[in-house]
Amino acid sequence: MIDPLSVALGPVILDSPLVGASGTLGSIVEFRRTVDMSRYGAVTAKSVAPEPWPGRVPPRMATTDAGMLNGIGIQNPGIDVWIEEVSEPFRDMVVPVWGSVVAHDPAGFGEVAAKMPAAGVSGIEINLSCPNLDGRPFALDADVTGDVVDAVRSATDLPIGAKLSGDAMPISAVAYAAMSAGADWLVIANTLMGAAIDVRTRRPALSGLIGGYSGTGIRPIIVRCVLEVARDLPDVPIVACGGVSHSDHVIEYILAGADAVAIGTAHFQRPRIADKILKGVARYLKDNDIESIRSLKGAYEPW
Repeated sequence: MIDPLSVALGPVILDSPLVGASGTLGSIVEFRRTVDMSRYGAVTAKSVAPEPWPGRVPPRMATTDAGMLNGIGIQNPGIDVWIEEVSEPFRDMVVPVWGSVVAHDPAGFGEVAAKMPAAGVSGIEINLSCPNLDGRPFALDADVTGDVVDAVRSATDLPIGAKLSGDAMPISAVAYAAMSAGADWLVIANTLMGAAIDVRTRRPALSGLIGGYSGTGIRPIIVRCVLEVARDLPDVPIVACGGVSHSDHVIEYILAGADAVAIGTAHFQRPRIADKILKGVARYLKDNDIESIRSLKGAYEPW
């Protein structure tokens, strides 16, 4: 009998429909003793590059009326140092850990992916879509997206998910390119490109001017993205990500066509929020006499 809360992402079965979004639980190591990791089907570590990246200078984060901006610049120690830091604690994790790879070119993505097994991860997320790096996110271009995914696929046998951008138009074209190049599932999506200016100081909220906007305000946009990809590519496994802070948001994304749902910015306010959300999802299934959350995928009622 299928567990009511288990979900399938291509070749991967998750015990929970919840995924910890990259960058919001640090490298995972910092939170493993304060957060009940068993509430997640998987948790995603912060993105790591072939070499150390210093990130941007402050200010790198700012609040908005509905959400937050970040322009950290994917600060990380580089893959070799990162493996030394996390490989031992990852062995004690009670939940699958996915590594997140990032680089300036396809070859760099492949280099990091090839080294990821040494960290003990069970899957890889390809960060194609971070909006707070200099230059244009890879996920805005279908051809480049395909090149990056192909480089990662050629470098590893681990399951891989491609993290797309809600700024991509049309997103289905990028989704098709990622899956055709060998992705096992899609993560829809990353933060959206955003900016803010303090009218009193007249300075941008972020040192890099443009950053990633996340939080409750982006959810309707990401729901639209999930709907479009699920409509155009109905068999593609999807992890929806954007503005999740309540069990209803999880159900909404799955009705739109997602298989699993990632929690991100909400962790900054309530690090243990996954427990409440998962209990709410279980209650929804029980109250509505639903045997498996999988039966809700794409099951919204059209007008």
